[in-house]
Amino acid sequence: MSISTEITIRNVTFKNPVLTASGTFGYGLESPDYVDVSQLGGVVTKSISRKPRDGNPPQRIAETPAGMLNSIGLANVGVDVFLNEKLPALRKVNATVIVNIAASSIEEYAYVLERCEEHEGIGGYEINVSCPNVKDGGLSFGTNCPAVAEMTRELRGRTEKLLAIKLTPNVTSIGEFAHVCEAEGADAVSCINTFVGMDIFVDSRRPKIATITGGFSGPAILPMALAKVYEVRKAVSIPIIGIGGITTAEDALKFLIVGASLVQVGTALFIDPGAGPTIAEGIVAYMERNGITSLTELIGSLDTSLQPSLIAAGWE
Repeated sequence: MSISTEITIRNVTFKNPVLTASGTFGYGLESPDYVDVSQLGGVVTKSISRKPRDGNPPQRIAETPAGMLNSIGLANVGVDVFLNEKLPALRKVNATVIVNIAASSIEEYAYVLERCEEHEGIGGYEINVSCPNVKDGGLSFGTNCPAVAEMTRELRGRTEKLLAIKLTPNVTSIGEFAHVCEAEGADAVSCINTFVGMDIFVDSRRPKIATITGGFSGPAILPMALAKVYEVRKAVSIPIIGIGGITTAEDALKFLIVGASLVQVGTALFIDPGAGPTIAEGIVAYMERNGITSLTELIGSLDTSLQPSLIAAGWE
């Protein structure tokens, strides 16, 4: 039985549906002894900004039960160093590269994207809209639907490459945000970014990270992330990149069944940098066991009909 795990979005063909999540795998070059990145569907870089960023002061990471808090603050080398040093190295290892872009204004998003457009070897862009919008009094792009629409429209007009918008779950209706992304020309939405969370040291009565609150990720958020993907799938027809708590092939399969076309593995990479290819292999094994020859047969195959036994038990 011949099995295909290829998925094409716009002009990018991913050899399998497993990508790394931005901020959890560096620039895709830091773990050569643990993983062959050419075995991944793609590498999503850590967020790239116009200028280098030192990020937030420590403590920036704290482990929690079934997850972690982070407040890295988008630390990165800046677009010029990325394009001159990191991208050429990624091309040598045959990685499918998706550049995650972060900025504090639409103009800055556009600048970074246009600089990237001057270079070969980039498959597309994932736009991080959960950054402070300093021009609007510190509001976040990701929680301002008109701002997300305007930003998507502006960037769509500047590239023919794959354009995905990474959505925050910290809104009332994530489906509404996905809808405006689709309407303004996005090829996909990445769903989801981290939830807002916090933790404290009881003895000192101090927060565990310097910024008090941070992004909460890891296995604990998987059921919430699945629900967000399910909501988005009902709101749009463009592909969804599912993110949130994936550590095993079974986890990834849940996102595909709910309606994601691709998945990203994030926090799990801090435990096992080679988790991506392992998960991809597990998806193939599942397809073999169930006689599934194409990933498209699996995507969105959720059966929401209640079984008679559940109805009889009162689960209606």
